[in-house]
Amino acid sequence: MALATPILQQKILEALEASSKISVDTDSSSDNSNQSDKARKDTAETLAKAIEAFVKSGTVTTTVTTTGSASAQTGTGTGNIS
Repeated sequence: MALATPILQQKILEALEASSKISVDTDSSSDNSNQSDKARKDTAETLAKAIEAFVKSGTVTTTVTTTGSASAQTGTGTGNIS
């Protein structure tokens, strides 16, 4: 399955929209700082989850080259995410 770029874009938009809706009390600088910090952390967590899901949505295709007898195989592989 190909990487789901439109889904990642939608999840990023949702995270940014949610972040922009967080109200910050501008009367108190310490509350403002704490609320802003929480908003950034929440946004980062949401984006990280979206990126993880995006990467996991791809298909990894590998090619493995082996050496050794039929009962004692060793090898290495390389892959591509599509």
